[in-house]
Amino acid sequence: MPQLKIESLDATLGAVLTDVDLSLVDDDTWQAIHAAFLEYAVLIFPGQNITPEQHIAFGSRFGNIEEMAPGVQLVYLSNKLPDGSLSQDGEHLTQILRGVEVWHTDSSYMPLGSKGAVLAAQEIPPEGGQTEWADMRAGYDALSEEMKARIADLSAYHSLFYSQSQIGHKVEVGAGYGFQDKESPLRPLIKIHPETGRPALLIGRHAHNIPGMDQDESRKLLDELLEFACQPPRTYEHQWQPGDVIAWDNRCLMHRARPYDHHNQARVMRHVRIAGDPESELAA
Repeated sequence: MPQLKIESLDATLGAVLTDVDLSLVDDDTWQAIHAAFLEYAVLIFPGQNITPEQHIAFGSRFGNIEEMAPGVQLVYLSNKLPDGSLSQDGEHLTQILRGVEVWHTDSSYMPLGSKGAVLAAQEIPPEGGQTEWADMRAGYDALSEEMKARIADLSAYHSLFYSQSQIGHKVEVGAGYGFQDKESPLRPLIKIHPETGRPALLIGRHAHNIPGMDQDESRKLLDELLEFACQPPRTYEHQWQPGDVIAWDNRCLMHRARPYDHHNQARVMRHVRIAGDPESELAA
């Protein structure tokens, strides 16, 4: 295998990795990939065109795959239905896809949060449909000392019911992954990365209701942190090409899909999510 090449982006996060075949990653190459994962948090592998089986195998290098349903390790994030038609406004699927266009961290609403994810592009709309990431490590670092002290001991509840309700989507218990009949997990606003020790903001669309604050005060603070953190050079937006694969660290980033024409253009992405370590990702 050729020597892995790593080229950092012009941002506080992200690197492009080339001269690597994700279907044939040996142990030495994996060690270099993992070190880059901890340093850059977003790893871009252009033009890989991996199969579903290879996708799962590569995701498993990072840890246990988070099953989105019993026995389901790989899911398609797509507005394209099995018959080739496109999901329309008002449908549950369309509302879920609209929701992920808001900054979030995967599975923060689950008792066990996510370690990371691996996304592969299958079909891309001609306009829009990018994915954008925000570096919550650099976002925290850039806060004033006064703000750092203010949020040092604060936590927020995380709920997919809540975040979907903010776009007008009312969902019943049992409607899909994340809509479980359990209490919303409570997570600190400042997360310490279990491998690097770096602090990062843990906020996003699922976060709400900070204990000790009323709802308006809580929302105002969370919005203020979000707007401040998600600014260049702490962000990167990727223009997908079919076959691209991107892995990212949910323990220190947020991300969002960018809007596109859901009614007339297909966007088909294949996704595996990496389960977090219970010692660091299990919520109170």
